[in-house]
Amino acid sequence: MGKFGLRMKMGMIILTGKGKGWGIFVLLLKVFNINEVFEFIERLVPDAKIVIGHGQMDGKKLEKTMLEFIKGKHDVLIATTIIENGLDVPNANTIFINNANNFGLSDLHQMRGRVGRSNKKAFCYLITHENSNITKEASKRIKAIEENSNLGSGINIAMKDLEIRGAGNLLGADQSGFINEMGFETYQKILQEAIDELKEKEFKDLYKSEKIDHQYYVKDIQIDTDLEILIPDDYISDTSERLSQYQELSKIKDEEKIENFKIKLQDRFGEIPIPTFGGELHTGRFPGRIIRRGDH
Repeated sequence: MGKFGLRMKMGMIILTGKGKGWGIFVLLLKVFNINEVFEFIERLVPDAKIVIGHGQMDGKKLEKTMLEFIKGKHDVLIATTIIENGLDVPNANTIFINNANNFGLSDLHQMRGRVGRSNKKAFCYLITHENSNITKEASKRIKAIEENSNLGSGINIAMKDLEIRGAGNLLGADQSGFINEMGFETYQKILQEAIDELKEKEFKDLYKSEKIDHQYYVKDIQIDTDLEILIPDDYISDTSERLSQYQELSKIKDEEKIENFKIKLQDRFGEIPIPTFGGELHTGRFPGRIIRRGDH
């Protein structure tokens, strides 16, 4: 959206909010241009009651401003990230986040949560400017916020944030990494294997009383085969459910549990197709046998 389109849209939204008694936040990352934004909105909607709130203001003045905004005496509050600290404004239902590409994912999620705290439908507008260089990571953050807007989506945003920033290196000095290149579960498995190996070798004396699982550090084995090994889409159509079944199967280590898994699968989804019965469920037995025999 160009500058003219942005002005028109903001003006219409503020006018609509003013007419219905809605509170509107305009959020900035820094204080230095807050007066410019004030003048911009004042020119855009001359009749709107606009106030400013930020951390550099006198405490009593800031408190007075916030209380008046909560009571509906002002239409627009131009503020910095100070509003994320537990401010509850039930009548506020719209927030504009300027230069959204410069905010972290958790910040965007927190800011968006400042509106929609009553029975009114809420709106969050993320503003990025044409001449700003938006990085690949910033684009991912904005996309994650757009895709996770339902109630209870915080866990999905947290996982996405972990993927984008990286979980770091627990055993080294690095504080960030590229966990999304391998996936979080794979990272966890590799980390656990490294910890088990350290317990058995370098720190063996410290963990004498702890039983290590057969001293086999590699939990996953790759087997190349021409067999068709999968749970077909037409057998379990829901992707998340199919992945859940794969995960459950990957944790099975003995014959009895595989048979129980087959019975449960057939009871829920009907007769097991050949690619699953002949491939996945049979091949799933191999790693346990190989590890027990020590053929790794």
